[in-house]
Amino acid sequence: MNESQYIKDGETLEILNENIKILQKEDGFKYGTDAVILSEFASVKPNERALDLCTGTGIIPLLLYIKSPRTNFFSIEIQEEIYDMAKRSLALSGLTDKINLMLGDLKDYKNHFLPQSFEVITCNPPYMPENTGKMCISETERLSRHEILCNLEDVIKASGWLLKDGGRLYMVHRSDRLSDIITLMRKYKIEPKRIQFVHPYEEKEANLLLIEGQYGRKSGVKVLSPKIMR
Repeated sequence: MNESQYIKDGETLEILNENIKILQKEDGFKYGTDAVILSEFASVKPNERALDLCTGTGIIPLLLYIKSPRTNFFSIEIQEEIYDMAKRSLALSGLTDKINLMLGDLKDYKNHFLPQSFEVITCNPPYMPENTGKMCISETERLSRHEILCNLEDVIKASGWLLKDGGRLYMVHRSDRLSDIITLMRKYKIEPKRIQFVHPYEEKEANLLLIEGQYGRKSGVKVLSPKIMR
């Protein structure tokens, strides 16, 4: 394989393991540690159907494939430029037939998928409500970080329709959105079951959280030991 034919100007190729590779922008949106810790937090099993919403460059399904290559992976991304990068990353990694990548709007979930068709959904969604915080310079970064094309409720509403009974939603988000997340999960019959707060340093307050919700289950949540990044 001639790798250079898959790499466009302004892009770099990162090696995730000996076989799995991912393209990223040199100056633009890149996946962060939040995607990596979500892939560590999420549990996927062989022969399950797993869907990654807001997949971006496809980092989460790629990392989950390394953990569980027999899982049936699907992913959806709305930005055509980022979708194209993810598609080329799958080709470089020889995974075009292992991870079903779709270009589309997750808000049109009823037109893309059948109801209750997934055991697992993962999502690293835009964190910032529209018109809040520092706006990014590039459009791809702005759309990836701010709730412009989809918001938290869009993600959870879609998950409630797509998950099988007992199906699991794994999400990473800002810790200050916890009350919003729990309220919306319960609105769409997803019960929070595990929460882990993520701290940048041991002496710093949490800035992120990892959460697992299960569709149609009874209440009862475990708060795990905090995750310290440095």
